[in-house]
Amino acid sequence: MRSAIRGVCVHGESRPGVPALALLLQNGRMSRVPTKIGISSRIQIPGSEIELSYARAGGPGGQHVNKTSSKVILRWSLRASAAINDHDRAWLEQRLASRLTESGELVLASDLHREQSRNVESVLARFVAILREGLHRPKVRRKTKPSRGARQRRLDAKKRRGDIKRQRRQSPGDD
Repeated sequence: MRSAIRGVCVHGESRPGVPALALLLQNGRMSRVPTKIGISSRIQIPGSEIELSYARAGGPGGQHVNKTSSKVILRWSLRASAAINDHDRAWLEQRLASRLTESGELVLASDLHREQSRNVESVLARFVAILREGLHRPKVRRKTKPSRGARQRRLDAKKRRGDIKRQRRQSPGDD
């Protein structure tokens, strides 16, 4: 099963630019984490920095959810990450302040799907989207003056509109 989001591929097949998921042993359980997650062309988060844990979930699946741990919880420490430079770390801490814990961890959970593998895929896609959005720096606005032609067009449009309104008025002797 492949994700529609670029950069995440759940099964072992790998395409160029899409890392295959490696099975890692975490907390006594097998966990699927990509060996590297591509956030941008210069930032690659190693899978070893991401901790996945599982819990029983509500949501779709009926009584099946009472028996299986399909909810996926992702933890990633921004402050301890070696993949992020200091400049980007400070920017992300500011931009993601409301999403980070006091210790600087980003915690995401997914229980949208019945299958654990689809929830892993979903939470990793959200992780990538949040980091990409957080790293985006808006363009600096440079003040510009309107050109002479733009000023003239604006004044002409105001004059035309005023003429239209003036023509609607009735003069005092037009009864």
